[in-house]
Amino acid sequence: MASSTSSSSSSNVPVLTLLLSLLASFLMVTSAGNFYSDVHIVWGHGKAEILNSGNLLTLNLDKDSGAGFESYNEYLFGKIDMQIKLVPGNSAGTVTTFYMTSTGANWDEIDIEFLGNVTGQPYTLHTNVICQGKGDREQQFYLWFDPTADFHTYSIVWSSKHIVFYVDGIPIREFKNMEIFGIPFPNKQPMNIHSTLWNADDWATQGGRVKTDWTDSPFTASFRNFNADGCIWSFGKSSCDSNFNGNKAWLWEELDFSEKGQMQWAQNNYKIYDYCKDTTRFPQGLPRECTLKSQ
Repeated sequence: MASSTSSSSSSNVPVLTLLLSLLASFLMVTSAGNFYSDVHIVWGHGKAEILNSGNLLTLNLDKDSGAGFESYNEYLFGKIDMQIKLVPGNSAGTVTTFYMTSTGANWDEIDIEFLGNVTGQPYTLHTNVICQGKGDREQQFYLWFDPTADFHTYSIVWSSKHIVFYVDGIPIREFKNMEIFGIPFPNKQPMNIHSTLWNADDWATQGGRVKTDWTDSPFTASFRNFNADGCIWSFGKSSCDSNFNGNKAWLWEELDFSEKGQMQWAQNNYKIYDYCKDTTRFPQGLPRECTLKSQ
């Protein structure tokens, strides 16, 4: 894996970046939905609980099973936010996910996965974009905070222009629509929103070398303030107009100068793997989008 980590700490985060992050989290909280009405448990029913009048959801993992939930609605584009507090302590082997996916053999998917680690070692935030059943577009990051100590906001913005991954309102990765160059982009299949907690000790931690220690189970990940500002797909139609929609600015907005600077900061300091730099994995040449300035 190509690595570009540095010794930067949270003290190097610009004050403006932190203020924008706090504002984004506040705005998201004020418009949060309710788990009772927004999602349903799809597996591990005994390991998932909706609490606090529908404002909190926990997923638990033990040696028998993990758990997962799915949004009732399907979306064709959306701005999706979730506050998550990850499994604390020795989380090696566990994977907590927050992602969108369609169905079928040629599915589309937008992934955020949190790969656990031994106590004191950082989580890996794993991102991927899958289009028509083909992925291999991974970028991975460390975080500039302890994601197990408190809730933090993780977001996906998916429009016809791009996909952007955010952490506490800070963009960490953008995948642009480059269909004009023959590069597939997920823009035709509606997706549900999912979150899961499951055991993946065959690959998740240090390539599977560190296994899950079940003496620490059950493991718990907590979710709150789920917000889906999306174009709901129903009966073959989208709830969004094809023209400008002032209530959904994310449909047409692009990253501004400040956001591009924040993303560069995250990529320079916390990105630990980029498929576009992995020449060993792609000996016949990097994927085409990697050679384009727009990616």
